[in-house]
Amino acid sequence: MKKIYVIRGKNVMIYKNLAELYGVETKRLIKQVRRKKKFNLFFTLVFLGTGLFSCISKQQGITVIFPKVSEPVQITSNGKEHLFASYYGINSWSKSERYATVLETDIKHKLPNENEPATLGLVDLKTNIFIPLTQTRAWNFQQGCMAHWLNTSPDSLIIFNDLREDKFVSVIMNVQTKKEIKTIPYPISAVSPNGKEAISINFSRLRITRSDYGYGGEGQDKRADTQFPEDDGLFLINLETGEAKLIVSIAQIKEMVPEIPQEGIEYFNHTLFSRGGSKIFWLARAIPHRNTTSFTVNRDGTSIQRCFPDDWEGSHFDWLNDDELMITANYKGKQYAHVLFTIGKQDYKRLGNGLLDYDGHGTFSHDGKWMVTDTYPIGGMREQKIYLMDMKTEAILPLGRFVEPEEFKGFWRCDIHCRWSPSGKMIGFNSTHNGSRQVYIMHLEDTTILGE
Repeated sequence: MKKIYVIRGKNVMIYKNLAELYGVETKRLIKQVRRKKKFNLFFTLVFLGTGLFSCISKQQGITVIFPKVSEPVQITSNGKEHLFASYYGINSWSKSERYATVLETDIKHKLPNENEPATLGLVDLKTNIFIPLTQTRAWNFQQGCMAHWLNTSPDSLIIFNDLREDKFVSVIMNVQTKKEIKTIPYPISAVSPNGKEAISINFSRLRITRSDYGYGGEGQDKRADTQFPEDDGLFLINLETGEAKLIVSIAQIKEMVPEIPQEGIEYFNHTLFSRGGSKIFWLARAIPHRNTTSFTVNRDGTSIQRCFPDDWEGSHFDWLNDDELMITANYKGKQYAHVLFTIGKQDYKRLGNGLLDYDGHGTFSHDGKWMVTDTYPIGGMREQKIYLMDMKTEAILPLGRFVEPEEFKGFWRCDIHCRWSPSGKMIGFNSTHNGSRQVYIMHLEDTTILGE
């Protein structure tokens, strides 16, 4: 094993190797070092200049080099409110990473209705100029208008939701020409990795069950009088033909979820295709008690599976690959944590060695090396924090703390909602720490793992 690493002109050694060199026990060496500077026995962060960090793990002397992370850059102007045009974890960048999809609005402290459109546009990341494309009346502060770049043409085609002629629809647009290519008669909640399929759910039903995730207007039949409708649920949409197929009805999962009172309503939300597109994750929830069950299903509607035992619930989520899924869940019914597991197995693993035991919005880089997550406003300071975790060692690096003013709460709160650019060289997020809702980007340098 290599004993000394030269990183940016500095010699770096692992405690274990240094102790062997001097012929002393590792714990004795650490004790001597502690007399001069306080260190952590299990994980040591060593500053290597210009923002690069090394995390030395107790596991086999593995050294993790975290990327150099820039200060957040605000890419939108303060004159209006801005937010990424989709939910967290969804790619907001064109393939070239020149443009990002963003919503612009004058609304600040209320839930928008169908008569208060937002402007959907692109931010040119070379100039930070907002380029308006169109308006949408199907949007909210949590998930925007669910804009996705389509991998059929990832530098030119996007799809987004709108309310037209009193119906919720999705629209495919060429952003280079600003021309609409097609209108799909269903709103979308997730898009397949190949850009050819989507999932649709009932946003009118969401408006009466989880208002901040639904849309204003009567764009769909909310079926408010039916607890478990047989003709509503997850629809698989063919984006080339516009055809829809109900692959899981709400009625189908009635015996797989907690019993609800007579006045209760079951609903679906939070859908996501797996990285290979073969599976779909979603949450089944109910009012009035908001009991939650996490599910997966094959894209053809077969193999409906609960993700967890009773009482584990589920909140936020991302696929690591086509078979492994991370959900923030009530681990063993006792503690919310970022839980990674394999579909069809019970190999549940709490990520972060206890440091991520809370409900955050975790999402993986496209190469699976990193997970970025956040927190809700914590304590009297109302700080929202961002953390970066190395998936191999579970070493964690804090990326920032952002105060959410007290005025941003409830239906118009501003969650951080991180997302990765396609190359993994940028992390984007929303924040109100400067007094208005704006979009920010942090730049990351290439990373290296040493010491194995």
